[in-house]
Formats: sequence, structure tokens, C-alpha cells
Amino acid sequence: MRMEWRMGLLAAALLLVLTALFPASLARAEGAQASYAYETEERFAWRDGKRIYGVAYVLQNAGGEMPAVIISHGFGGTHRSGAQYAQALAERGYVAYCFDFCGGSPGSQSDGSTLEMSLFTQSADLEAVISMVGALEYVDEDNLFLMGTSQGGAVSAITAARHPQQIRGMVLLYPAFVMVDEANALFDSAEEIPETYFFMWMEVGRAYFEPLLNYDIYGDIAAYDRDVLLIHGDADSIVPLSYSQRAVEAYPSAELKVIPGAGHGFSGEDARQAVDWICAYLQAHLTERSNG
Repeated sequence: MRMEWRMGLLAAALLLVLTALFPASLARAEGAQASYAYETEERFAWRDGKRIYGVAYVLQNAGGEMPAVIISHGFGGTHRSGAQYAQALAERGYVAYCFDFCGGSPGSQSDGSTLEMSLFTQSADLEAVISMVGALEYVDEDNLFLMGTSQGGAVSAITAARHPQQIRGMVLLYPAFVMVDEANALFDSAEEIPETYFFMWMEVGRAYFEPLLNYDIYGDIAAYDRDVLLIHGDADSIVPLSYSQRAVEAYPSAELKVIPGAGHGFSGEDARQAVDWICAYLQAHLTERSNG
């Protein structure tokens, strides 16, 4: 079973790489909203002396403050993993920011080692990014949203729970709440965890697993009391749909959208459907300031 899980995750990772390399313009799907021209720029945040690399997608000649969406990648990913969503959001008038977690993968352009990375170091990274993005001159800090895929979804969830007043809303795509069960299935106690462990397709350290043992992630995320949108495929063999179903029960206010036949990572029509749901959610949750 564990081998099937890892092979499935490798297939999902390949899908995410392909969609990042060849990101069809999702905002131009039939019935999409007006498309805006945008430009990209590198922006950096800092956490404990470590540089966090990222790319902002911003309307060309942006003259005022705009709502912003911070996109967090999954295990072993990079900022490129969120490119298809960032492009679609920028074309619809949102600032989108994709970044590399410190030690998030061997290909990360941020500082840090994969041996130091954990759910909680990534949450600290995201907190630094939130502060940086919120201070940008073209960002409406009253309309700051989080979006995360897989492990990035879990990171977004625990981070938003600590800053419910700062985060206007949140979209979680197949969030990897399964990682807690995986850690507890691999190790019965902290003493069993080696200093380094080849997990899925990269080397991680004791720091990755130890904080997850007996961690109540659903109890933690429930502190976020604003509306949450979850999107999950019912054919996901990496993070089963049941984990998002349980999250809906844990949150005070959440909605789950299910894509039939979709696995761990969306492309093509599945991705276009996800973008439509995401944009409808964002539009419904903007403050009056950004609604004009």
C-alpha cells in the first residue's frame, strides 16, 4: 500500500511539473471574465535570516490597491507549481504571489535545507510572506487571501488559524492533512525517527516528522472561523477525499467542491473548473473596498 502511495505521488508530481511548464491560460476558458494584461516581478521575504524567493503576478500599470492571493506549493514543489493559477488570477485582476518554501525542495530558490523543513517552518515562511505581500504598495491588505495545494494547503490552514483577522479567506486544493497520519504510521515514537529519511522523492530530516507525531491538525485549523473553500478530486490516491470531508466538519464555515475523476493535481478542464470556483469564491468574499 505504501509503495502504491509513493508511486501515485510521483505521478502527481509529474503532472504538476507539466502544468507548471505548459500552463494554458485558464482565464480564457469559455465564459471567463475579462482578461487583464499582467507582468511578473521577483519579490523576497525574510525569515530568521533566510531569504524566501517568490514571483508576484501584477496588473500592468497597476494604479491602485488590489486584492492578493498567496499561493503555497506542495511537498517537493516550487513557485512554478502555482503558475497556472497565478496566471489565471492575474488575468482576472488579482495580485498573485508564488514562492519557494525554505528547504521546500532541492530546486528551491529560497535558502535552507530540506533536512530542516517541516510543516511548521513552512508556516513561519508563510507568515513572513504574508507580512511582505501585505505591505506592497499595490496590495489591498484588507483583501488578502491564502491558497495552497497539497502540503501547501495544510501549511495555509494552520497559518490562517493563527491570523484569522488578517486573512480574508482561504482556498485549499487537495490539502495534505494526511501527512499527520503518514508520520504516525511510519514512526511510533520520536526515538524511532532517524536524523535523515528518504521520503517520497527527497531527503528530509527528523524535523519533518517529529512535530507531526500525535499532532491534532484538525483541532488546530478549526480556529479559523471565516469561510473556507476546499476543492478535491474523488480519485485522489495520495490524499483521499475523506481528509477534506473531515476538514469541512472541523471548520466553523467551509464548503467542499468535488471534481469527479480528478486525482492529486488538476489540469485541463479540471483546472479550469477549479479556477472558476476559486474566482467565484474570491469575488463573493471581497470587502466593499475592492468591490468598488
